[in-house]
Amino acid sequence: MISLNFNFSILNLSLIILFISISLFHFNNSPHNQTLTPKTHSQQQQVVSRTNYIVRFIEYKHAEHHKQYLEQKLNSSSYWKWIDRNNPASKFPTDFGLVAIDDEAASMVIGEFERLKMVKDVTVDSSYQLRNLLGGNEKEDVRIGSFSDAKKRPGKIFTSMSFGENEDDNQTIEWRRELLSHKSQVTSLFGADTLWSKGYTGAKVRMAIFDTGIRSDHPHFRNIKERTNWTNEDTLNDNLGHGTFVAGVIAGEDAECLGFAPDTEIYAFRVFTDAQVSYTSWFLDAFNYAIASNMDVLNLSIGGPDYLDLPFVEKVLELTASNIIMVSAIGNDGPLYGTLNNPADQSDVIGVGGIDYNDHIASFSSRGMSTWEIPHGYGRVKPDVVAYGREIMGSKISTGCKTLSGTSVASPVVAGVVCLLVSVVPENDRKQLLNPASMKQALVEGAAKLSGPNMYEQGAGRVDLLESYEILKTYTPRASIFPSVLDYTDCPYAWPFCKQPLYADAMPVLFNTTILNGMGVIGYIESQPVWHPANEESNLLSIHFTYSDIIWPWTGFLALHMQIKEEGSQFSGEIEGNVTVKVYSPPGLGENSFRHSTCVLRLKLKVIPTPPRSVRILWDQFHSIKYPPGYIPRDSLDVRNDILDWHGDHLHTNFHIMFNMLRDAGYYIETLGSPLTCFDARHYGTLMLVDLEDEYFEEEIQKLWDDVVNTGLSLVVFGDWYNVDTMVKMRFFDDNTRSWWTPVTGGANVPALNDLLAPFGIAFGDRILNGDFNLNDELIKYASGTNIVKFPSGGYVHSFPFYDSSESGATHSFLAGGKENADSAILGLLEIGGSRIAVYGDSNCLDSSHMVTNCYWLLRKILDFTGKNVKDPILFSNSVKLKTPLHQDDDQLPSRRTDLNFSAYSAVAGKELICRTDSRFDVWGTKGYGLQVRGRNRRLPGYKAIDLGMGLNSSADISISKGPKVVEKNKESSSSNKFLGLLYRDDLDAPVVFPSHWLVPAVVAVLGILILINFWRIRQKRRRRRKGSNSSSRFSSL
Repeated sequence: MISLNFNFSILNLSLIILFISISLFHFNNSPHNQTLTPKTHSQQQQVVSRTNYIVRFIEYKHAEHHKQYLEQKLNSSSYWKWIDRNNPASKFPTDFGLVAIDDEAASMVIGEFERLKMVKDVTVDSSYQLRNLLGGNEKEDVRIGSFSDAKKRPGKIFTSMSFGENEDDNQTIEWRRELLSHKSQVTSLFGADTLWSKGYTGAKVRMAIFDTGIRSDHPHFRNIKERTNWTNEDTLNDNLGHGTFVAGVIAGEDAECLGFAPDTEIYAFRVFTDAQVSYTSWFLDAFNYAIASNMDVLNLSIGGPDYLDLPFVEKVLELTASNIIMVSAIGNDGPLYGTLNNPADQSDVIGVGGIDYNDHIASFSSRGMSTWEIPHGYGRVKPDVVAYGREIMGSKISTGCKTLSGTSVASPVVAGVVCLLVSVVPENDRKQLLNPASMKQALVEGAAKLSGPNMYEQGAGRVDLLESYEILKTYTPRASIFPSVLDYTDCPYAWPFCKQPLYADAMPVLFNTTILNGMGVIGYIESQPVWHPANEESNLLSIHFTYSDIIWPWTGFLALHMQIKEEGSQFSGEIEGNVTVKVYSPPGLGENSFRHSTCVLRLKLKVIPTPPRSVRILWDQFHSIKYPPGYIPRDSLDVRNDILDWHGDHLHTNFHIMFNMLRDAGYYIETLGSPLTCFDARHYGTLMLVDLEDEYFEEEIQKLWDDVVNTGLSLVVFGDWYNVDTMVKMRFFDDNTRSWWTPVTGGANVPALNDLLAPFGIAFGDRILNGDFNLNDELIKYASGTNIVKFPSGGYVHSFPFYDSSESGATHSFLAGGKENADSAILGLLEIGGSRIAVYGDSNCLDSSHMVTNCYWLLRKILDFTGKNVKDPILFSNSVKLKTPLHQDDDQLPSRRTDLNFSAYSAVAGKELICRTDSRFDVWGTKGYGLQVRGRNRRLPGYKAIDLGMGLNSSADISISKGPKVVEKNKESSSSNKFLGLLYRDDLDAPVVFPSHWLVPAVVAVLGILILINFWRIRQKRRRRRKGSNSSSRFSSL
């Protein structure tokens, strides 16, 4: 009986394995297979899912030539189809083609395309989505972006632009009175009538308006030269009203809502459908046509955070290089910092912010700095200028006037000013004198600086039409620097620099300026910039420079890395002087010699004696990762309309309020944009690690241990949620890239932080905790924070009851789906010899982006402990002192996802450890302090070391594919989901090197067959034994 049961069990096991094998083979006959056979006629009859891709070429040729080239060179023509683009640009040469590729063959076909010599790259034809530009119900907040209710809307990621009248604001009535007093004419506030009286009305200026179109018979316009449609809809009319409104602000002639330049020639580019959708390919064609049609000015009232959308960004560069002055809205994501939109954040584009009629920065106007350069550098000053953008009058869709607000309204205000200024210059001289750089010079040098806002809120200030007019009247081509002054005594304009003086032994202070080269589209720096100190004391300042090798198009950068020399450690006073840089460009039309110009940057800096170590804090910027290029999720999962972490996570962007608080409390806080081996711990009381997403080099872990144990450095860590199951639930399918977007990490990279803290016996868990708690009579919101699961005895640990939403996923609020747990540890305080460590599981109370309540008071008490060894009696109560360690087995700690190529987003994984130009001058280009570093690349489990050169956050030499690629699911995150990535092919979200699509089912099938063979052999042996025993029994009976 036992033998029979055993046989049945083997048989059942064999059948199960065979069934799984067959299922896997069937399931893996999927689009992910890399070997494709030519389609039969019957297969071609079937409906095939296809995605449109942009194929960019290295040369301009007619579309038919590009089409023939691809058809002649490729053998896979049955898997792709050329898409003819019947629009006004089709008669001109182009540098790209649009093709539809079968989804099942996309990887193979794209690979074949990109191997061709004439092909530059292949990217998905992303779409732009503009929803509710004009508002609707007056009581609704209609500023809707790309995400709603934690779900992505169709289209390219964008931020909201203009919105309707009477948005809920206490100051609306006051602004309306101001409007009435000016008869609703924004033009009168800039003195446009002064130029009109001189005969300047925008005549013979070609103005391209990229928007929703315009009606040909609109009574507000006298000079509509051309209307073109770039969409897939058969109409030239504006059925939404936004394009008409923008055109009215620029060139309307209705008495109730006058535009700035009524004689401007309007070229209406309809690039958005009635559903408010546009595709990159439409923009590329329209941009090419604008170049071929010799437009003078172009207004673009859209934008978004993706400054790595290379086809779009590079076409904007080409457009401005063709001497078209582009004006664009900076975005409506204020009052948050680090929220600049592209393309307005590009140095070759005039980026416009918004103000109200009281010269206050509008609450909706996005703030700087630019975040391209973070974490390894420092952002540029943006916006360039601000203009009125609250309750502006413009033309309705058919007739009459209305008001709108937003930076997409402020943008056409400046575009109208630009058109008026262009008409001031005689037509024959315009192309020699006017260009994107010279026009920006006239605007920023003529702008009126506002009292109150800082440079990252207002740029150069409010546009002043008449001052800019005076500058252009006597303009000769030259180069200049913007901003041209850095004055530490000019607060708050010079914030954050004026907030913290310079001192010796500090990290370099970086100031990133823009070079504007009005002499030519291309320019060069003749020699190293020079620092000219004004007096003997000013020699205490040491400046290193980094700058553009080539100034193109029209602009470049000059970054100052400023340190006070060691001999100035006791100096207190001001340092003044000038920085000069010489720029030259090729000769202009009719000239024989190169053009030369000397730019001057004036410095006035405050210096103090070096502060004591106890009040000096070092902020780790290096290990921060933001969007783009990867899907870096928000820190608070209750925020459902802004799911990406894209504000920079810098002291001077979304942590700027915390920075101000620390300075007011007497602390000095510096930024480290290089690995932890690149600072001298003897100078700092506390190292702050807040909301970090990157990995750590082994040398960093070793040095930090040594710094804490032997050098007296204290450590403060603010973590965030990390839960693999929740990350999987947060994924979404992007209809543009036709791929799954899954978070690269959680709110923080807890596995990496646990590696860093492991030598101290500290670790975070994978819970996602939400709720309020009371500490020291202060109510604090704990928003998607994590828990502490390991902490040494003798430490002080504070625990509170929270809702754990880690099992219910990110798409439900903790009230709806959370589970109430026992007390969870969230705050730990520990002394190690002469050093101290504090860990807290949530950073949202420090981050001004989506803060509910702040915990600045708690941070001050923590820093008093770590820096000065001052113990608050509430935080260090005996009731919270651990008598036994808080412990969790290592195999139960949160584990890394190994199903994605993290090195594509990381400055550590697969990269070389090196100190960059934001570290102390003496360690530039080295491995840092305190260790004999071998310079090995950091490797994650399951991946080879890859050196991709510069970090992806650098603004130079970037090559990013469109959107996350497809990978298999996590194989090592836990024992329960170890093989899910091999079974569920739908859940893939990045490229896989492991051949799971055929190897695993093949192995399983072979095992099944072997078990069946063994089972058959066992049965055969037993039959022979039975026969033998039966025959022997018969013989014995005889």
